[in-house]
Amino acid sequence: MFELIKQFWAGTGFANLFTLTQLELFGFNVNLPGNLIMICIACTFLYLAIKKGYEPYLLIPIAFGMLLVNLPLAGLMDHPVGDQNGGLLYYLYQGTNLGIYPPLIFLCIGAGTDFGPLIANPRSLLLGAAAQFGIFFTFLGAIILNTSGIVDFSGAEAASIAIIGGADGPTALYLTSKLAPHLLGPIAIAAYSYMALVPIIQPPIMKALTTEEERKVKMQQLRPVSKTEKILFPIVVSIFTILLLPSSAALIGMLMLGNLFKESGVVPKLTETASNSLLYIVTIALGITVGAKANAVAFLNTKTLMILFLGLAAFSVGTATGILFGKIMYKTSGGKINPLIGAAGVSAVPMAARVVQKEGQKYNPSNFLLMHAMGPNVAGVIGSAVAAGLLLMFFS
Repeated sequence: MFELIKQFWAGTGFANLFTLTQLELFGFNVNLPGNLIMICIACTFLYLAIKKGYEPYLLIPIAFGMLLVNLPLAGLMDHPVGDQNGGLLYYLYQGTNLGIYPPLIFLCIGAGTDFGPLIANPRSLLLGAAAQFGIFFTFLGAIILNTSGIVDFSGAEAASIAIIGGADGPTALYLTSKLAPHLLGPIAIAAYSYMALVPIIQPPIMKALTTEEERKVKMQQLRPVSKTEKILFPIVVSIFTILLLPSSAALIGMLMLGNLFKESGVVPKLTETASNSLLYIVTIALGITVGAKANAVAFLNTKTLMILFLGLAAFSVGTATGILFGKIMYKTSGGKINPLIGAAGVSAVPMAARVVQKEGQKYNPSNFLLMHAMGPNVAGVIGSAVAAGLLLMFFS
């Protein structure tokens, strides 16, 4: 009887919960209860998502996937061996691994996005492009860390880390799945964490780089955009962008197809399905499998800590360059453009635009910057996809 109890206990996750895992941190090998640490991190993310409301639609499935994969002996990410099937999350993960889920997310985003503010003010495309500077700044930073011997980053890994600066989770996942799938867990956590922290990260940068006079600028109402313009936009952008950069086809193509569903007005059921049901289904599958890549060995190491640091730098620099370019446009327009809208150039849609609206109204209660900020915001989505295509072309 005692032997049966002993065998039962040995087969439970409890018996293995405190098993030490050898981890590499800053050149040192340390033995830590990796599973237990990761379970605590997962529970912290769940708290932030549920209690604090930080990106709950994404953070809850990601955190729960992280929790499940770190419960000992569950085997949810086990690879198939011979006739034995793999774990449930292993098969769901193939949609991420094969680059299927992120373009589907782009399809859904396109179906729910109004490109009207960008069409009405094409100059906002420049603000979206300026905010992508954070991507290339961080790429250089990762290369410098590699050449200095601090952390060993390959060019493909540096490119995957840099894309965090676009503040676009699906783009980061798509590029990482192609170039550095072993970094998918930490890059996803960094990308979505910083997206959730937009209301905390951006306002101090916005205040530091603009004057009170600039923040008070009230912009003129945007011109009406015709239905014909809205229909032609996704078609023209797809043709031009994909011919220029074929490696961006999956993301740009799906984004513009979703938008064409919306603007054509003749397929309301496809628009409704893509912008609602399909979006949530793919988000669940994407989130839980991305979290499932964050096991102790993959997450608790020097590279992950550097990824978190570089991701924050990428996001901050992207915000700053968007604002600085907004200041240039403020000067060249004779004070008619509020430079705060440059902060929305990072493609965290629509969170960054909402932050701009909130900050603008602090200094001028009659100010309404939301629609003006949506121009660079949706331009940032296109910009991050183009940047990903560029990096993919050079490092795949």
